[in-house]
Amino acid sequence: MKNIIFTGGGSGGHVMPAITLIKELIKENDLNISYIGGRDSIERNLISEFDIKYFPIFTGKLRRYISIENFIDIFKIIIGTLQSFFYLLFRSKNTLIFSTGGFVSVPVVVAAKLTGKKIFIHEQTSRVGLANKICSIFAHKVFVSFEESIKFFPKEKTMFSGYPIRKECFDPSLSIESFKGLSLVNSEKPLLFITGGGNGSLLLNNLIKDDLNFLVENYNIIHQVGKKFIEEFNQLKSSSYIPVAFIGKEIIDIMKASSVIISRAGAGTVCELMALKKKSIYIPLKIAQKNEQFHNAMEAHNKLGSLVISEDELSNLSIKTILETFDKTKVQESENPQSSAVELLIKEIKEL
Repeated sequence: MKNIIFTGGGSGGHVMPAITLIKELIKENDLNISYIGGRDSIERNLISEFDIKYFPIFTGKLRRYISIENFIDIFKIIIGTLQSFFYLLFRSKNTLIFSTGGFVSVPVVVAAKLTGKKIFIHEQTSRVGLANKICSIFAHKVFVSFEESIKFFPKEKTMFSGYPIRKECFDPSLSIESFKGLSLVNSEKPLLFITGGGNGSLLLNNLIKDDLNFLVENYNIIHQVGKKFIEEFNQLKSSSYIPVAFIGKEIIDIMKASSVIISRAGAGTVCELMALKKKSIYIPLKIAQKNEQFHNAMEAHNKLGSLVISEDELSNLSIKTILETFDKTKVQESENPQSSAVELLIKEIKEL
């Protein structure tokens, strides 16, 4: 039986592509699927809904700047590598490590190389994360979500696959008709969905709070504010404004039902909204490495006409002005090659 071991994490953006593939692979009877991730991490929480083995390891963050935490984390990385090594040592040669990036993946990939296992990695962003850059040295194949990312990896083992988008994005129907009492199908006002990612965004949250009266008069709003902000925003909750700490699998239905979406520009979010051909406003995270979120958002701008606003530009804009301006734009028609990404990656995994 072939062993498929996924790794990757630190953020939901690194875990969701793995989950999309796991959902398809667990249907196969001849595959043994497991996951290596952090001990107290978002990937452990997200993977817990699947009946697969999860092996926790110590993890340390890879930083591109000087910090005292680098000295502490180097020991965590060494321990995590040793844990991964002994775990993989007793797995058969017929084992594939599939990494979706994030700092948790480096010890696993290094250990996989030392134990003679096959290694695939997938890069989600238009710019390359440091973890995947390191892992690509040991990988047998590298898959990328954006064609422009190919230049960052060894050409002979790099392939454009696209981003593995959840199948629900290509089904126009909704699996839920309401969310926390707010109807997704019958409403006199359009639905506005705002998300700063799984951890929330102080910048977006403040932007919404400053113009909340205008928003509730004109929209029904679902706002993913992040766990550390939810207590404050729960005090603003109304029949037209629903703040939520974190949205799970319902997020696809919410995006489908939304008339307008305001979001950060993580690769997964951008690719899924492009698949849905949604009218979107992106405010890229300024401190993202290599300005990757800006480049992600520009993919949507070039193909769908999405609006991209930098954090610096926000100082002279209100949410009211942004929405009134964007309301005059139309979504451009664009082909979406990403729909075949899951099929391609599954085929590559099974053929190994």
